[in-house]
Amino acid sequence: MTMIYVLDGRRIHSLEDFWLVMGEAVNGPGGYFGRNLDAFNDCLRGGFGTPDDDDFAVEWHDHTYSQRALGHAETARQLEIRLERCHHTNRPRVADELAAARANKGSTVFDWLVEIFDDQVPGALVLR
Repeated sequence: MTMIYVLDGRRIHSLEDFWLVMGEAVNGPGGYFGRNLDAFNDCLRGGFGTPDDDDFAVEWHDHTYSQRALGHAETARQLEIRLERCHHTNRPRVADELAAARANKGSTVFDWLVEIFDDQVPGALVLR
C-alpha cells in the first residue's frame, strides 16, 4: 500500500517553512526531512522515514500558493545567503544566479524542490 504524505502549501512561505512542513509530513511534529537541498536530496533516497520499498507519494496541496511564495523573491533571498557562505570560486556563478532571480528570471526555489523530487523519486510528487 502506497504511503501518502501531505504538504499543506498554505503553510509554506519560505524554504525554511518547507523543511518544517516536509519534516512533519513524513516524521510527525518536529520531524526531520532535510534542512538544505543536499540533505533533502539524501532524505528522498530513503532511510529518513519513508518506506524502505520507496512506495510513497507526496501530495503538495495548494502548491500554487507555495509556488508563488517560493518564487524569485525567495530565490534571491536564498541565493544571498548562499553567496555569503559559498567558496570564493563559486561566487561569480551564484552572483549571476542572484542577479537573474532579482530580475525575475531563472529557476526558483520551487523549481529546485520539484527537480529534486523528480530526480530522486520520479512520479512521487503530486501537485494539487
